[in-house]
Amino acid sequence: MHNAFLLFRFNLKFHRVVYFLKFWVRLALKIFCPQVSIVNGHYLHSEGPLLLVANHPNSFLDAVIIGAFYHRKIHFLARGDVFQNPVLGYLLRSIGMIPIFRAREGKEHLHRNNHTFQESVDIIKEGGAVLIFIEGICLNTHEIQPFKKGTARILENLHGQHVFPTVHVIGLAYNSFRGIGKGVHIKISEMLSIKPIIDSSDRLVFNAAALLEMSKNIHLVNEKTQISHGFSYYFHLPYYRLIEYCVDLKFKHTVFFDSVLFAALLFTYPIYLVFWAYLLWALGISFFLIFPILILIPILAPKIVKLA
Repeated sequence: MHNAFLLFRFNLKFHRVVYFLKFWVRLALKIFCPQVSIVNGHYLHSEGPLLLVANHPNSFLDAVIIGAFYHRKIHFLARGDVFQNPVLGYLLRSIGMIPIFRAREGKEHLHRNNHTFQESVDIIKEGGAVLIFIEGICLNTHEIQPFKKGTARILENLHGQHVFPTVHVIGLAYNSFRGIGKGVHIKISEMLSIKPIIDSSDRLVFNAAALLEMSKNIHLVNEKTQISHGFSYYFHLPYYRLIEYCVDLKFKHTVFFDSVLFAALLFTYPIYLVFWAYLLWALGISFFLIFPILILIPILAPKIVKLA
C-alpha cells in the first residue's frame, strides 16, 4: 500500500511536470515560429476518436507544432531507436510518443510494429487522438512523398471493429528549414465519406484520397523572415549563436537540425536566464526587480519578429 501511494504521488508530480513542459513548449514556439497561420482552426477543438494524417517536412518539430496547437493530448508515432534507453523511453511515452521501427534501424525490430499499430488502434478506440506522418520518411521538402500503408492498416483494423474515427489531413509548410523566427502555414481538413477499408484495394483508395486532400492543404510560405534589431535581439544573440554553433557541428546537413536546435534552446534557455539573474544580482540589483524583467523578456520576444 505504501509503495502504491508513493507511485501515485510520483505519477502526479510527473504529470505536473509534463503540463508545465507543454506550457513551456508553447511559449518557446511563439519565439521559434512567431508567424503561424492556421486554416480551419476550429478542427483543433475536435473531440472523440481521431486520426491525424500529416506530411513530414521538418522532423520532430512537425509533431511539436501540431501537438502544441491541438487542444487535447496527441499521441504520435516516432522512430523507435530513440526509445532504447528505458528512462528516455518512459519520458517519451509519457508525452504521447509511440515507437515505430523501420528496416534501416534493424529488421529484427520490425515485428514490434504489430504492437505499435495495436496500441494506436486501442488509443483511438478509447476516444484518443493519434498522429501519423503518412509518408513514413522526413525530407526537408514540401513535395509529398509516396504514402506508406501503416495508416490504412490502422483504419482497416478500426473499421473491422465498427469504429470509424474522424480523419484530419494536415498540410505543413515552412518558409525555412533552418533556425529561429520561421513562418509556418498549417491547413487542416476533414476526410468525409471514407469507404470502409476491408482489403488491399481499399487501402489504395484511401491513400489516393488522402494524397489528393493533402496536396490541397500544403501552401508554401514564400515570405522571408526579418528580425528587428532591438534590445531583445542583442540580448539573445550571443546565446542563440552559441547553441546554433553547437547543433550545427553535428546536425548541419541533416533533417534534424531544426528539431535539435529547438530542443536545445528549449532546455538551455532557463540556464541563460539564471546566468543573467545571477549577474544582475552580483551587480547589486534587487531580485524583486530582476525577476519581472527576466519573465517579460521571453514573453515580449515574439513581438520583435515579423515577416517581410
